[in-house]
Amino acid sequence: MKNNKPYYAVIFTSTHSENTDGYAEMANQMESLAKQQNGFLGIESARNTIGITVSYWESLEAIKSWKQHSDHLVAQQKGRENWYNWYKVRICKVERDYEFNF
Repeated sequence: MKNNKPYYAVIFTSTHSENTDGYAEMANQMESLAKQQNGFLGIESARNTIGITVSYWESLEAIKSWKQHSDHLVAQQKGRENWYNWYKVRICKVERDYEFNF
């Protein structure tokens, strides 16, 4: 993802509960849905003991709209009730980025 102007990153860090039934399917569905939203720029994710998903957005308004999307609200509720022991969300403004690509 290359973006020359400031943009926003939503960093979602979590630990799972014992019950992860349906989690992978919902995560895939939410990623597909997020990619269709106005202002979506990209996503990166890794999971081991702690899961970290970073989604990138053009604006705070786009992030707010995604947070309030009806299907995303259902996923958030299921996450709190079933899949997560803990999570934390951070919203950051990215002023610049660079990368190494071998």
